[in-house]
Amino acid sequence: MPTSSLQALEAVARLQSFTRAGAALGVSTAAVSQHIRALESRVGVRLLERTSRRVHTTEAGQRLLDEVGPALATLSTSLQRLAADQHTPSGLLRINTSRLAARVFIEPVLDAFLARYPLIQLELFLDDTFADLVHGGFDAGIRLGDSIARDMVALPLDHGQRRITVASPDYLARCGTPRRAEDLLAHRCIHFRMPGSGRIEPWVLMVGGKPVKVEVNAALIFSDDSWLNKAAVAGHGLAQRFECSIRDELKAGLLVPVLARHAQPFSGFCIYHPARRLQAPKLRAFVSFLRESCGFGPLA
Repeated sequence: MPTSSLQALEAVARLQSFTRAGAALGVSTAAVSQHIRALESRVGVRLLERTSRRVHTTEAGQRLLDEVGPALATLSTSLQRLAADQHTPSGLLRINTSRLAARVFIEPVLDAFLARYPLIQLELFLDDTFADLVHGGFDAGIRLGDSIARDMVALPLDHGQRRITVASPDYLARCGTPRRAEDLLAHRCIHFRMPGSGRIEPWVLMVGGKPVKVEVNAALIFSDDSWLNKAAVAGHGLAQRFECSIRDELKAGLLVPVLARHAQPFSGFCIYHPARRLQAPKLRAFVSFLRESCGFGPLA
């Protein structure tokens, strides 16, 4: 039995008017009449009595409403809840991010985000490779802008980055401070092995306004970003780090920049997603919250 016809019957019986029922259901009076006629034809009995002054249910019509009324109420509630969900940030949100980006942009605001959006189930997939968001079933990712595919929508989380060379004061006191690029050969250096390709990340300095790869001696090699910071703070050698990733260590004096004029500039970090994904309230809420926490305005 068509649900729309039962809803028309319930509305007419409750409002005692085809016109008011049509307005409540968002359809014409004629459409309500058509639904009632179709329903009466289907069950083979009159369900409404019509006079010039009022409309009321027949005994059969009232018995039918008594039986289906609870189900119609449940259906109405479910439809209202579903409509509300389309505008309420909720559900599983899967974010693919490098470990560095998670530590710099998400970790400081995670508690506040979860408190504001308790209906969102957030999954952070920490990945230092370059994942395919669509194939991996992710809603969005966070990476350096230069590494993001052109068919993605990318929104900045900062105004650019610098990769700087640093060391602990203890290391510099023991081993001296490099003044030129060629001085690095006399120092112990800490390397990063990229998890995706397995390659050792090269050391790069800006020389004459251009990035130049420099040869250095590898004292330690890590494939986990956080271990590089710990090793540099412990005085095991020089390290090249994104400035944003060692903000606290620099402020506390645990690490000191060297060769500052040779620091390499990079595009900033961005949160990116397939074009249509931002229509989902859960993702829109996350992107807007993250960008606002980074000093950017709300999404248009």
